[in-house]
Amino acid sequence: MIDQQISLRGGAARLPVRPRTGRFLVLAAVFICAACGLVYELELVALASYLIGDSVTQASVVLSVMVFAMGIGSLLAKRLRCHAAVGFGMVEAALALIGGSSALVLYASFAWLGESQYALVGFSLAIGVLIGAEIPLLMTLIQRVDRQDAGGAVADLFAADYVGALVGGLAFPFLLLPMLGQLTGALFTGAVNAAAGGALVLWVFRRDLSSRSRWLLVLVNVSVIAVLGTATVLVDDFEWAARRAVYGDQVRVAVQTGVQEVVLTGADRDSLDLYLDGRLRVSARDEYRYHEALVHPAMNGPRARVLILGGGDGLAAREVLRYPDVRSVTVVELDPAVTRLARTDPALSELNDHALRDPRLTAVGADEFRWLRADRGRYDVVISDLPDPGITASTKLYSAEFYGLVAEALAPDGRLVVHAGPMGARPRTFWTVEASVRAGGLATRPYRVTGRYAGFAASPDRGGGDEGERQDWGFLLAGRGAAPQPALAAGGPVPRSLGGRELREGVRAADDARLPGLAPSTLVHPRYWEDV
Repeated sequence: MIDQQISLRGGAARLPVRPRTGRFLVLAAVFICAACGLVYELELVALASYLIGDSVTQASVVLSVMVFAMGIGSLLAKRLRCHAAVGFGMVEAALALIGGSSALVLYASFAWLGESQYALVGFSLAIGVLIGAEIPLLMTLIQRVDRQDAGGAVADLFAADYVGALVGGLAFPFLLLPMLGQLTGALFTGAVNAAAGGALVLWVFRRDLSSRSRWLLVLVNVSVIAVLGTATVLVDDFEWAARRAVYGDQVRVAVQTGVQEVVLTGADRDSLDLYLDGRLRVSARDEYRYHEALVHPAMNGPRARVLILGGGDGLAAREVLRYPDVRSVTVVELDPAVTRLARTDPALSELNDHALRDPRLTAVGADEFRWLRADRGRYDVVISDLPDPGITASTKLYSAEFYGLVAEALAPDGRLVVHAGPMGARPRTFWTVEASVRAGGLATRPYRVTGRYAGFAASPDRGGGDEGERQDWGFLLAGRGAAPQPALAAGGPVPRSLGGRELREGVRAADDARLPGLAPSTLVHPRYWEDV
């Protein structure tokens, strides 16, 4: 009733447009602002997952904090309803500036401070408060335009809001992210947000504004759009400086693929580092230790057909192809850009001994889980060289169901080898992988290899940690029936860093460190977060 009285007293006569047109323009602004608001949310979740890892946790933090803040914003907006037009204009300008710059500031916090969690929570809180203030103010404005009962106005507002959220949610992954990227996409969204909010108030509700308020809104919105536009022009320079802060001065290749950011540093094969989504995946300094320990124990036996899951860098394939009796190698890598880089980059292709050009090798760009479900081949050796299970997108590739598919793909005497994370630093993760492999129908033999350089993660250990977490690699060798024994093949190539003594010591160390009683991880009950 209060809202209806406001509408009756103000009436539509003071507006420069007909009530029907004014109502359409208000709902159009609701649609645009809702789309922008959801883009801000998705941008924060996507960038936080990339910078911090564990997308489930980051999505939970962003959404829960934002929804809580929206309630606070709705309460605070009650004080602005008597000045709804200027209040809405200022809220949208603030939302455009904060939301549009959020990705830039979050990345800067990660690059120069090494920490972005606090910035993530702060932006989620601020954006949520401003989004929450929109609806009460828009409710007042739409009733200023058209004499409509409160229930009908709420229905119209929420319909436009939900449809706008749908469009924003689809535009982010299919339009903004691939065409503009995370930083420019957020800045562009902020500019659209400011323009839509400012245009609505300065045109439709200009007669509700004093001369001072009108000029203030013009100045604020022009300043916001100018700041966002300037940041857009300088975004490439910012990314270059941020990459130098994160990766050092020798960045040679930096590309955002459809899956991840891929960065190569180092002038030649001896100084090469490969980063995927900001985490060191390969270091030429010690990668051979990891790949020799991963591949050679599994090659002791029949090995004519080999399947490598992951390993798009070609380094595991390099070790496999050292065996002349290997007839075919299939590499299944989610991101084909990685295998393309491994084939064409001079330093990386030299490091992998041009494995991707070997006629025995076939590279497939596909999701490993889906590919296994469709493939009907049988393999003597399956090598799992995948990202760490602590990263949510990879959790299904360490599930009991996944290992059940691997078991079906193994020949009767076939072997599976899995890198299961650092045994010393993350024992629950390692032994959960072991339980999951057993739940998939395979018998396991764990082993570990030390000698890893402190501070280097030349393997799929993509979680953060201090130097003490970088001292070993943990592996599982598995097969049907009796568990195979880790050993080097007689007459096979001689590894640079691995021998029979190291393998025997690694098996004993793993047996001594066993954690019994852990449940396997499954698709519906992933358990790796418990050790992250």
